[in-house]
Order: sequence, then C-alpha cells, then structure tokens
Amino acid sequence: MGKSILVGMADLNICKSPDTITTLGLGSCVGIALRDPVTKIGGLAHIMLPDSKEITSVTHVPKFADTGIEELVKKVTEAGAVRSRLVAKIAGGAQMFAMSTNSSTMKVGERNVIAVKKKLKEMGIRLLAEDTGDSYGRTVVFDPETGNYTIKTVGKPEKVI
Repeated sequence: MGKSILVGMADLNICKSPDTITTLGLGSCVGIALRDPVTKIGGLAHIMLPDSKEITSVTHVPKFADTGIEELVKKVTEAGAVRSRLVAKIAGGAQMFAMSTNSSTMKVGERNVIAVKKKLKEMGIRLLAEDTGDSYGRTVVFDPETGNYTIKTVGKPEKVI
C-alpha cells in the first residue's frame, strides 16, 4: 500500500498506484476523481464553485468547476495519462442548510454538480458514477489502481462507487 495524498478545499492533486488520494468535508463542494485505467494515473479536485466567469479576477484555478477540471486534466496527462481514456466519478454537491427560498443562486451544491457534469461532457470525459446531492457531507478516497471511489459519511455505511 502506498501513501494517501490529501487534497485541500479548492485544490487538486494527482497520484499513481499504489498511492491513493483523498479530500475531506465535501458539503456543497464536489470531488471530481479522474482516472486513466491503463496507466493507473488519477487525480482529484475539490471544487467549491461552479463558474469562474462569475468572478472578476480568478487567481485560484482549482476552486471552480470550469477551470479546475481543465487543470486536473492537464496535470494527469502531463503525468502520463491519456486524455481519450480518462473517466470520472464525482461526489458531493449537497444542500447543507435548509432554505426557505427557491433561488438557484443559493443552491450551490446543485449548481456545482450541474457545472461539473457540463464540463466533463464538454471535454468528452465519461462520468462512470456519482454520489451527489442530499443534505450531508462526505469524505472521499480515490484509488487509481482499482478506480474505487470510497465515500464516507457520518452515520451512514461506507459506500464504494
């Protein structure tokens, strides 16, 4: 067993088997795991917001679905992954607080999931599985060897997608 690489909030990193990669506390944020099943190179991004175009000066690329996914693809391909073989799994995008409004602006988790799926589709990356929505946080561990994306949630059984 290799080491476990930690990805912070609004950050990303890559790893190669036998290492795994993890991020903690996905609430409305979305964790995107990418993998090349042949080279066993993978990566994980902890996305906080859906669209960098809503901000005037973007200085932190991994924070946004549109720029963060592009950067993650760049990093895994620079490490030897083949772009046409990349597949994805996602988790997170929860609605963490009850709201009395139907304003889509306040539904950050839902907007993040939609933005992530849109960007993956735009880039031709197939989404294999997801564990998104609802109202609870998640911690995830991604294993690029097997492609297993393990989701841990307080008070719920561990889930592998």
